Amino acid sequence: MKLVFAGTPEVAVPALDALLASGRHEVAAVVTRPDAPAGRGRRLVASPVAERAEEAGIEVLKPAKPKDPEFLERLREIGPDCCPVVAYGALLPRVALDVPAHGWVNLHFSLLPAWRGAAPVQHAIMAGDEITGASTFLIEEGLDSGPVYGTVTETIRPTDTSGDLLTRLAFAGAGLLAATMDGIEDGTLKAVPQPAEGVSLAPKVNVEDAHVDWNAPALRVDRLVRGCTPAPGAWTTFRGERLKLIQVAAVPDRTDLAPGQIAAQKNNVYIGTGSYGVELLWVQAQGKKPMRAADWARGVRIAEEERLGS
Repeated sequence: MKLVFAGTPEVAVPALDALLASGRHEVAAVVTRPDAPAGRGRRLVASPVAERAEEAGIEVLKPAKPKDPEFLERLREIGPDCCPVVAYGALLPRVALDVPAHGWVNLHFSLLPAWRGAAPVQHAIMAGDEITGASTFLIEEGLDSGPVYGTVTETIRPTDTSGDLLTRLAFAGAGLLAATMDGIEDGTLKAVPQPAEGVSLAPKVNVEDAHVDWNAPALRVDRLVRGCTPAPGAWTTFRGERLKLIQVAAVPDRTDLAPGQIAAQKNNVYIGTGSYGVELLWVQAQGKKPMRAADWARGVRIAEEERLGS
């Protein structure tokens, strides 16, 4: 089939690579978000998908909005049979959805209908799910509600951050997306409507969502930190300033600490929660680089009555 691939961040690159390597389909063009400011100089930088497409010598389309007439005209000129999508980042209007004969097929990082929305991996970890996966589905105008072509499953490991899990799903999902394109071309794969039960939503996780509540149980604190790593980054406050929490570990035998209470030892820093303690492993103070929590604690010289989040 002739394909136009739509995607933007690094997590979409493995899928593009899988389609380029399949040898079975032609990736005629790539659609990605416009160049965005990045770094201290805030200079405009192309998306990872755009960079990979340019390396491969593929035409790159960067519409401000997918409903732009110039983009739609070029899409019709290319005449794709199908448009595979991975984390493109913009809402596709009906007029664009109708262009390819086989529609736009999205790779979504959950087992639909669970965790529809922008942040399925973060929400799966924060909810304490043990299993997640990826799904390919035909895009409709609803939120991730279209019929599903296929799925792959992935175990959520006890120490997984959303970054760890998303990396594994990006590669597993890339194979699934390539296989879905093959099945659509063969006519051997039919999309199955999602069940009405089991729907859950995964809206974007913002900075305020990542604020740690030390009255919550230790497991919830641990899941929040892992789910928000690397972005947007779980945080608390200390002496009125934000302290980013990069890694913690639940410590069931530390039941002697009140929520937010700090027990700083030579090589360990423990914090009380609503159940039992957690150990701070890696933190990042404002304006500083990430560091081991014990090094941070020695540098700030914590007084006995001080708390996190107070």
